[in-house]
Amino acid sequence: MLGPVILAASRSDKMRRFVSAAPGTKQVVARFIAGETVDQVIPIVQDAVAKGLEVTLDVVGEDITTREQAFAARDAYLELIEHLKDLDLGTKAEMSIKLSMFGQALEGGHELALANVRPVVEAAAAIGTTVTLDAEDHTTLDSMFAIHEELRKDFPQTGCVIQAYLFRTEADARRLAASGSRVRLVKGAYKEPAEVAYQQKAETDKAYVRILRILMEGEGYPMIGSHDPRLISIAQELARQAGRKLDEYEFQMLYGIRSEEHLRLAAEGHRMRVYTAYGTDWYGYFMRRLAEKPANLRFFVRSMVSKG
Repeated sequence: MLGPVILAASRSDKMRRFVSAAPGTKQVVARFIAGETVDQVIPIVQDAVAKGLEVTLDVVGEDITTREQAFAARDAYLELIEHLKDLDLGTKAEMSIKLSMFGQALEGGHELALANVRPVVEAAAAIGTTVTLDAEDHTTLDSMFAIHEELRKDFPQTGCVIQAYLFRTEADARRLAASGSRVRLVKGAYKEPAEVAYQQKAETDKAYVRILRILMEGEGYPMIGSHDPRLISIAQELARQAGRKLDEYEFQMLYGIRSEEHLRLAAEGHRMRVYTAYGTDWYGYFMRRLAEKPANLRFFVRSMVSKG
């Protein structure tokens, strides 16, 4: 039951200051955040690709409050693309974007986020890669899906994320699976009310399997975002039943979590993409990682005690 408490704390400025100042924080953050700058993350990308992995890169910092911050987020991704350009990695290094970081929650936010994300998607396409729009809390999704649909008119490879714990997601999956788009399925990592989302892990897991079946049997490209060994095995079986080849879907896992499993799946011939976050404004992302798994929180607490 700690997960909802941690997710609530992810929105607290007081908790942000406390966690940032805690003596064990830096060690634990380094487990989930690949670096603070693009120069620090590029060698990690190169190392991952050399090992047969692929990556999706996320510049952390979705909790913005000004248009200037939204423009800075856009520019951070454009800088990332400039660095990737010379590496010639194609889709082995794509990008994940939270539209809140691009101004979605500000006044006129839908239009602002679309205007900010379009040049990033254009620049990504110019170097042979693409962008996936991350899902955030349920109040943002209609805007995200509308932006996704608009971008796909010119850049059909643009992906999006759906979350298994939301009641609406099976209907979203049917619509997206029929469209030929790229869809990442995750369980969900935001604090959502019982009116819109399953509250029990078992119910979310059942929904995940139902939705994954829809994606596998559809015309799109499924991206399985999970570290759960049981769900990974089910995904492989659903892919087999749907007649999908190994390059017709992919697995995605977070940087710093189950790294040996990343390599195992890649060695078996699967496309295995590592969600790799970097940047200085790591707090919201970090707290969601703690909320997802009790072991992550225990690791953080042990680090605080050992450094205290």
